[in-house]
Amino acid sequence: MADSAGIQQGSPAIGAAGLVPAAPGAGGTEGSGAARGSARIAVKKAQLRSSPRPKKLEKLGVYSSCKAEGACKCNGWKSQNPPPTPPQTEQQSNAVNLQEPCRSCSHTLGDHVTHLENVSEEEMNRLLGIVLDVEYLYTCIHKEEDADTKQVYFSLFKLLRKSILQMGKPMLEAQESPPFEKPSIEQGVNNFVQYKFSHLPSKERQTIMELAKMFLNQINYWQLETPSQRRQRVPNDDAAGYKVNYTRWLCYCNVPQFCDSLPRYETTQIFGRTLLRSVFTVMRKQLLEQARQEKDKLPPEKRTLILTHFPKFLSMLEEEVYSHNSPIWSQDFLAGAAGGQIPIHTVISAASVARPLYYSTSPVSVDPSTCGSVSPARKAASVLEPNPAGEKRKPSEPLSHEENKRPRVVGDIPMDLINEVMATIADPAAIPETSLLSAHSARDEAARLEERRGVIEFHVIGNSLNQKPNKRILMWLVGLQNVFSHQLPRMPKEYITRLVFDPKHKTLSLIKDGRVIGGICFRMFPSQGFTEIVFCAVTSNEQVKGYGTHLMNHLKEYHIKHEILNFLTYADEYAIGYFKKQGFSKDIKVPKSKYVGYIKDYEGATLMGCELNPSIPYTEFSVIIKKQKEIIKKLIERKQAQIRKVYPGLSCFKDGVRQIPIESIPGIRETGWKPVGKGKELKDPDQLYSTLKTILQHVKSHQNAWPFMEPVKKTEAPGYYQVIRFPMDLKTMSERLKSRYYTTRKLFMADMQRIFTNCREYNPPESEYYKCANLLEKFFYTKIKEAGLIEK
Repeated sequence: MADSAGIQQGSPAIGAAGLVPAAPGAGGTEGSGAARGSARIAVKKAQLRSSPRPKKLEKLGVYSSCKAEGACKCNGWKSQNPPPTPPQTEQQSNAVNLQEPCRSCSHTLGDHVTHLENVSEEEMNRLLGIVLDVEYLYTCIHKEEDADTKQVYFSLFKLLRKSILQMGKPMLEAQESPPFEKPSIEQGVNNFVQYKFSHLPSKERQTIMELAKMFLNQINYWQLETPSQRRQRVPNDDAAGYKVNYTRWLCYCNVPQFCDSLPRYETTQIFGRTLLRSVFTVMRKQLLEQARQEKDKLPPEKRTLILTHFPKFLSMLEEEVYSHNSPIWSQDFLAGAAGGQIPIHTVISAASVARPLYYSTSPVSVDPSTCGSVSPARKAASVLEPNPAGEKRKPSEPLSHEENKRPRVVGDIPMDLINEVMATIADPAAIPETSLLSAHSARDEAARLEERRGVIEFHVIGNSLNQKPNKRILMWLVGLQNVFSHQLPRMPKEYITRLVFDPKHKTLSLIKDGRVIGGICFRMFPSQGFTEIVFCAVTSNEQVKGYGTHLMNHLKEYHIKHEILNFLTYADEYAIGYFKKQGFSKDIKVPKSKYVGYIKDYEGATLMGCELNPSIPYTEFSVIIKKQKEIIKKLIERKQAQIRKVYPGLSCFKDGVRQIPIESIPGIRETGWKPVGKGKELKDPDQLYSTLKTILQHVKSHQNAWPFMEPVKKTEAPGYYQVIRFPMDLKTMSERLKSRYYTTRKLFMADMQRIFTNCREYNPPESEYYKCANLLEKFFYTKIKEAGLIEK
C-alpha cells in the first residue's frame, strides 16, 4: 500500500453502516458474528500449524514463486487437482508429494519451497498465519459490494501476498503512522473526566470512570459507515477527510481483528477529535435509544447507571467534542492529580453483543441477512443485552439542542446573535405551550404526549411459522384484523385475515389500554428498495387524535433503520387526503420496473408513493419545526427592536430629482432589504452560444429527456395540436441554437419551459410523461444555476 490515504473510510449508522470484515460465512445473522468469525480463523490457523511439515510446505508452496533454474516466472505452485477456491485445509489430502509437478510451470512442488528447507517451525507457522489471512481477505474482496472498502481489502491482500513471497513482516506503507491525531480520543475523555469531575467525592467519581470506560469501549467496537453511505447521509461533510480516516480505521483497527498478522490498534488510542466528531451524534442517539428499548433487560445494578447517568455524561461530553475552545483537546492540558488514566480494556456492563440496534419487533423480526447484500460482518457492538421479541418500542426522546448540532452555514446573521437566541430557547419551559385545540398545534402533538406518558404504545408484530406462537402477539393480530375489517368494509374479511397473518407481512400496531386501536400492515421488499403499505386504519372512536400521523411517523423511522426509503400504496378516494398529509404523492420515485409484479393492484385505487429522508427524525419533526419557528420569531423581534429608528423623509424630490436608487433610501438596508438578484446576461454571443449548447447537451442526455427529443407526431397523440397551440421540443431547440436564434438567455429558457408546460397541460399527472417533465425541469434549472444564468 503506497499510500493509505488513497484507500478509503466511513462512519457509524448502526444497523446498516459499519464494515467489519467477518470470517467467511459469519456475517448476515444477528449475534456476535464478528467474534465467531475471528474465532473460526484462529481455529483454522491452529489446525494448520499442527499439521506435518510436508503439509505446511504444500500450503506455502501455493504462495511461493518457483526457484527452478532457468528464471521460471511462476509465482505459485498449482496442484494438478486443485482444491476449492479459496483452498480449504480440511479438504486437502494427507499425502504430500514434493515431486508433484506444477500445473502452471511443470516444475515440482519442491522447486517452489527450496527456500523453506532451513526455516524454523516458528517462522513457518508465522507465514502460514499470513496465508490464511490472505485467503480470508480474498473472500472479503469478492463478498464486499462497497467500492472503497473493496479497494482497501485488495491493497491489504496484495501486501500480505508480498510478505509471503519475500518472507517478511507486513508493514503498512502510509504517509502517516499511528497515532494520527493528538490528543487521542482516550486522552481527551480522560481530560474530560479530570476537567469536569475531579471535584467529586471518590464514590461518585468512580461512577464517572465506569461511564467513561463504557463509552471508550463502545468506540473501539463501533463500526464505521462507508464514505458513500456517509455522503448520502451528510452530503455537506468533509468527504475527503472522512475517507482518509475510514481507510486508516480499516487498516489499523478493523481488519486486524481478524487478520492477526497485521498490527492492531485501538480506535480510541490512534484517532482523535476529528473521528469522534464524525461518529458522536449518531452513536449517542442510537446508544440511548437502545438503552430505552432494553431497559427491562438491564441488570438492576446497571439500570440507573445506563438510563440516568449515561445520557447526562454523553450530553456534557458532546459539548466539549463540538466546542471550538474546549481545553480537553489541548496537548498542554494538565490532568489533575486526583485519579489517573482510565483503563479501557474492561467492559463495564453485560458482555458486548454484536447486533444491529433495530426497533424491537415481534418474533418474526426482519432477518438482516435478507435485507440486501451486506459486508461479511456489518454488525454493531452493544453494551446492552438483546431485546426480547415483541418488546415495547420506546418513544424517542425530544431531540435536544446538543443532539442536533451540525456545521452551520455562515449567513448574514451574526453567530453570537444565533447563540444568544439558541440559549433563550434551550429550556423547554421558555417555549410557550401550544394548546392541543389551537390551530397551530401539530397533528401528532396529542399522540406524542400520550406516548410519553405511556398511554399508548407502538409494536411491530407479525405471524411466524417457525417459532412458538406468542399468545399476546396473536391476540393483537386478531385485534388488528377486526380493526381493518370494521374500518375497511369494502375489503373482503378473508383477504384481510390472510394478509395480517401472512408471515411475509408485518403490522405496526397501536396499543391503548392493552387493546389494539389501529395499525399499518405492510410488506417489505428490501431487494427492490421499497415497502408496500397494504392496510392503514384507526378505529372510529379514536380518530382525529393524531394517531394516524404518529403511526406513519413511527413507520417511517422503522424503515429508515432498515434502510428502506420508499413507500408505495394504493389509496382509495377516502384515503388520498390522509396519505397526502403524510408526504405521499402521485409522483412515484421508484422505477416502474422495481415494483411491477411485486405489489397488489387494486381496482379504482390510486398508486401513491413517499420517499423518506434518513436525516429527518419523523416522530419529533413537529417539535423541531416548533423550535425553529420560535428561533425565527426571536430573531424577528430583535431585528424589529434594532430598526425602530425613524429617519427623516426624502427631500431630494423637491429639488427636481425624478428617480433615486432604492439602496440610497436611509435605513432600507437595516430592514434586511437586499437588491433583487438577477441572472447574469452573457453579452458575448459566442460565450452565450457555448454556454447554451452545453446546457442543451446535458438536458438531451438526461434519462428523462426521451419524450421530448422530437416533435410530437399526430399519429401518436391525436388532437395534440388542437390542445397545444405553441409546441416545442429539444430537436427544434437544437436547430434554433445552431441558427443563433437565442440572442438572450430568456429566449432559451422560455422555449425550454414551454416544453414542460405543454407536457403537463396535455398529459395527466399520473402519466410517465408528466413525471419526466417534472424531473427534467428540475435538472434543467440546476444546470442553469450552475452556469450562472440565474442566481442560486
